[in-house]
Amino acid sequence: MKVSDGQRRARLGVRHADALRVRGPLEATETMTCLHATEMANVYLSIGSRSGATRPQIAASLYEERSLVRQLAMRRTVFVFPRDLLPPVCGSAARRVAEQQRERLAREVVKAGLVDDGPAWVSARVTEVLAALADGPQTTAELRARLPELDRRLEADPTKSYGTSVAVASRVLTVVAATGEVLRGENEGGWRTSRPRWTLAADWLGEPVVATTPAAGYATLVTSWLRSFGPGSEDDLVWWLGATKAAVRRALADVGAVEVQLTDSGGWLLPDDLEDVQQPAPWVALLPPLDPTTMGWKHRAFYLGEHGVQLFDRNGNAGATAWVDGRVVGGWHQEPDGQVVLHLLEDVGVDSRAGLDREATRLTAWLDGDVVRSVYASPLARSLSG
Repeated sequence: MKVSDGQRRARLGVRHADALRVRGPLEATETMTCLHATEMANVYLSIGSRSGATRPQIAASLYEERSLVRQLAMRRTVFVFPRDLLPPVCGSAARRVAEQQRERLAREVVKAGLVDDGPAWVSARVTEVLAALADGPQTTAELRARLPELDRRLEADPTKSYGTSVAVASRVLTVVAATGEVLRGENEGGWRTSRPRWTLAADWLGEPVVATTPAAGYATLVTSWLRSFGPGSEDDLVWWLGATKAAVRRALADVGAVEVQLTDSGGWLLPDDLEDVQQPAPWVALLPPLDPTTMGWKHRAFYLGEHGVQLFDRNGNAGATAWVDGRVVGGWHQEPDGQVVLHLLEDVGVDSRAGLDREATRLTAWLDGDVVRSVYASPLARSLSG
């Protein structure tokens, strides 16, 4: 069975709620499996594009209903997940990150001469953090003031020409957060900033996160990814999950995935998802930096074309993008007064250009004068904003 690039773009439009909006923040996140949350503003923009939800409605899902939860997971990146996905995430991708970061920190504190027994030191710090948070949510600064060992620093390698010293607290909290025992709770900053109060998961959710086995967790995530992004290749899944090929192959077998032929490689679909998706009506979208539609695959030619060099930075992070019918056609940025300005990289025709102009007007009104600045601005956006 062969799946054409056109069919993949049709699936993208339908499955990602880009062609037709969904009802609210939870459904907008579920349709994508998860949202990149390295920068909180991008979570709001991703949900707003797909649902039209207001910023207060999105904040309510995160901090009042708590149906959406921030969790460190794949590739040591923070994501927003639907709450129901936390057990499989913490049992698979996040567990892998926690183990890797725990071992790394244990080596680093020994190398830095802070301690002789790295693993024992890390275990003690994790225990201290959990005990401190049992008294209630606290910021990183409050934890550093309360726990002197967290206030130490790992100095940069003097043999390298780059790098700076790193606070021990951030490394310890990375380990603890990846386990799912501690979550990012209330946000001390506005909607565009991330200043979380670290909170025990059992306190934030009313119950602890009970992680699945790794195999069960990967199977759940692969199922969800294939539902959102399929068809995709093994390489796509290995990259997205930050997992081994062995783990991905086992998960594909566990879910009964069916191999299909893509334009440039083999790919996979769920066994109940082999029928073509009907082409949606013409659509346009303006998506923020790191949006999962742009970042969901390792191999992106079927929707990105030759525009990658202008829309991705040298580390592979996507900037803000403009879309027409499942293809990236350019980008956008904000002027100092908050106006959203398009910059297209190809001729999209009169109707599509008019649609993009309307979307830029809508997004300008949704932002209501707030200007979002991202460290992941694309080369194109940087050139436009000066």
